[in-house]
Order: sequence, then structure tokens, then C-alpha cells
Amino acid sequence: MTEQPPYTTRITAAGHTVTVTSRLSAVTGWSTRYFGPWWNATADTGPARQGEPAVAADVAPAELAQLTEVVLDQPHEKIPYAGSTLAHRREVDGTVTAAQPGQSLAFRYEPAAGRLRAVGDGDTPVATAAARLARELLRGRLLADGWQILHASAAVKDGDTVLTLGGKGAGKTTTGLLLARAGWSLLANDRVFIRPDTEDGTLRVLPWPAAAAIGLGLLDALGLYDGVRNRTLAGQQLHPTQHQRVTDALAEDSRTPLFNDKGKELKPQFFPDQLETWLGMPLATEGRAARVLFPRISPGAAPAAVDDGRELTADDFFTEGTEDRYPDVFGLLPAPGDGGKAQRDDLTHRLSALPRHGITLGHDTTANTAFLAGIAGPKA
Repeated sequence: MTEQPPYTTRITAAGHTVTVTSRLSAVTGWSTRYFGPWWNATADTGPARQGEPAVAADVAPAELAQLTEVVLDQPHEKIPYAGSTLAHRREVDGTVTAAQPGQSLAFRYEPAAGRLRAVGDGDTPVATAAARLARELLRGRLLADGWQILHASAAVKDGDTVLTLGGKGAGKTTTGLLLARAGWSLLANDRVFIRPDTEDGTLRVLPWPAAAAIGLGLLDALGLYDGVRNRTLAGQQLHPTQHQRVTDALAEDSRTPLFNDKGKELKPQFFPDQLETWLGMPLATEGRAARVLFPRISPGAAPAAVDDGRELTADDFFTEGTEDRYPDVFGLLPAPGDGGKAQRDDLTHRLSALPRHGITLGHDTTANTAFLAGIAGPKA
């Protein structure tokens, strides 16, 4: 009997392509759904093309046990990775074998072939791991091509992109979502790729596909809570990284923000496509940086521009040294060097030349939206 060809999803951004293959359509379908709204992810047939980096992912309990044994029964290192401990070992030829027993996942990366194998014992863990690793492979290609990653949300209108920068809790997500509700298209919720265009010197901006975390209180303020709750009660699923307490809160009609024992807010987690289908926010696939905002949330304050905005700093960029959730265990990223710093310095200079505003936002959603629509527009 002829074996069925694998299911395939081909993901392309800025001329670089990564392929996800699997014997399960649920695995490749996850990547098509996850990347499709922002990167050009399309279903295909057959294996990865020659020279194309690929993730081959399957539910394969026997292979999972074998790879896990290869790692744990020999000298290895451990590191936090994607929310749990990853044990890993590297061979002299650069091949990396790794296992996450807490997630029932195992991996093997062969750099010479550009092939990353991911196996587990369930559809959803394997599908999420495959999408994450495909993004890491493509991230490595983009970084090697001169792209940098900014810690920013982004919204686009007529090709012009408003970048919103700041630390956790500054208001990046709030600003991006309010602009998306006011006629802009959402390009990114928390990170963006950015690089000067080689022809005209403008700053091209690409999305970083990721689940979007939006707090219960913000959903309520935007008038979106009831729609999200009704969909979940009808059996539709948000992203599986969502904490069970959030799911329970939606079921109980609780709109009070939730926090874990470390003070981190627990939020509903949306697939990228759900930002449009559930929340009515159109998505953009690319833009050109035109303006930079530095918000802060001040309860009770009227929205206002407070200064001309600060200079960018190294903390506004994601680098291998600052990546806290997906360290480069498999060696997928280009080696750090002076070139990366020079590129960041050049971007900092170019971004500092754009119109910049430090802004204060209050808790009045209508007033915030009207203010942002004005300051983000071409005549602001």
C-alpha cells in the first residue's frame, strides 16, 4: 500500500520560507491558521523543497520515548523553554537532541539538513511546538538578513505604521487595539520585525505572529467581553496557552482582572485569526514606520501628549541575550556580533528621526480612541 504524502504548510515572510510537514492534517492546519493572517502560510502537498528549512512534526509515542532516552540517559543541560524545563545535548556535528518531559515532547535538529524533528503524544502539544519552531527557524533567517525585533505593538493605515513602545504594562496593547478599533489595521501586539528598505531607506515593518493576550478588564472596556464569553460558552476555543482560571472567569461572567502569585496578569489568549473573526480587528501584513508613541496608563487622567517622546534604548530590542522565553537552544539564530549592534544603532537613529510622542491614556476608552486617532494621523 502506498504511503500517503505528508500534509504540508509553507510559511513565507520577506522572501524566506519555512515548511511544516506532518502525517496529521491537524498539525499543519494549526500552522496555516496561526501564521496565515500575518505571514503567507498556505497548505501544500508533498515534502519540503530542497534546501528549504523544515519542521517535521508528528504524534509518535515510540519515537518520543527513544529521543527522550537519548537525552536523559547521557550528559545533558537543562534550561527553561516555552514554560517548562528543556533537557538538551549537542553532538560534535552540531546535531541537537532535546526533550521536555513535562510537555511530553522531544526534538532533534540536524543543522546540515536544516531539518527539525518534533514528536509528542498528542495533537495539540505537537501542533503548538511545530508552529513555535517554524517561527524560530524563520526568525533566524530574517535576523541573518538584517531584520531586528522591536518590543512594540504596531498599527497600520494607508501603509503608514504607528509603533508603540514601552515596558510591560505601559499600554502597548491598549494603544494598538484602540487604533485597530478606530480604522487602523493591527500589525502586531507585542513584537515587530523592522529593517531599512534597501532601495528607499524607509523602515519596513513585519509582524511577529503570536497569540495575543488581552486582559479581561480591557475586553470589557472595549465592549468585547460579552462576545468572547458567548463564543466560549458555545464551545469555541481560545489558544491553549490560556490559564484555566481565565477560562473559568469567562464561564462565570467575571470581568475582574486576574493575577498569579507573582503578580502577572492572567489574560485570555487569542489565536491571530481570532483578532479579526472574534474581535473585528483587521490585520495588516506589512507597513512602513511613520510615527512612534510611548504611552503610559494613568487612571482618571484625560488622554494627552505629555512630551516629545524619549530616545530608543537597547531595552526596546529583543536580542538573543534578552529573549527570556525561547532561548536559542537549537542554534537557529545567527551568531551575535558587532554587526547586530551596528544595525540596532542605525535603527535607533532612524526611528528617533520620526515624529515621536510621549502620551498619557486614562480609562475612558472613547476619549482614548478619539485622542489616538488624532495624534496618530498624518497631521498630528
